[in-house]
Amino acid sequence: MKKTTIAVDMDDVLADAYGRIIEIYESENGLKIDKEAIKGKKYTEAFTGEQLAIVKQIPHTENFFHDLNVIENSQEIMAELYNRHDVYIVSAAMEYPFSLKAKKDWLEQHFPFIHWKKIIFCGDKSIIGTDYLIDDHVFNLETFKGIPLIFSCLHNLDETKFERMHNWLDVESKFL
Repeated sequence: MKKTTIAVDMDDVLADAYGRIIEIYESENGLKIDKEAIKGKKYTEAFTGEQLAIVKQIPHTENFFHDLNVIENSQEIMAELYNRHDVYIVSAAMEYPFSLKAKKDWLEQHFPFIHWKKIIFCGDKSIIGTDYLIDDHVFNLETFKGIPLIFSCLHNLDETKFERMHNWLDVESKFL
């Protein structure tokens, strides 16, 4: 029996990148971000002017990708998914030069069962030929040739074009 192939994005699917951007911004600027006010907005839409300039630089810092929190239930469910299906981590890491090693290290720390041959760092996910792609960004899902699944994140809550995985329990229900 052929195993289902599944590509899983890293940032905001396995790792809470958007949450970390907000956390760093709040800490460094002494401000509290109203998460309700930015729901459904990418950080490039949620912030303006000087705020945006500051926020856009945060993922470009050397240690940003080292310190990301793990998305709830992702470790346990990914381990089971990895055992039953042909799973790849696919991350558009090329935009952030410091992220390559940091993302690899983060995955080794939090998802040590994932073999290095199953990790793909790229710039354009349209080349990925798996059956499914679980991602938080519409632009990645729109160009994917298989079945796209949008993973809920603060910035995409208003998106309705794709089947939604609200959390890792939804992923578990779909595939396990």
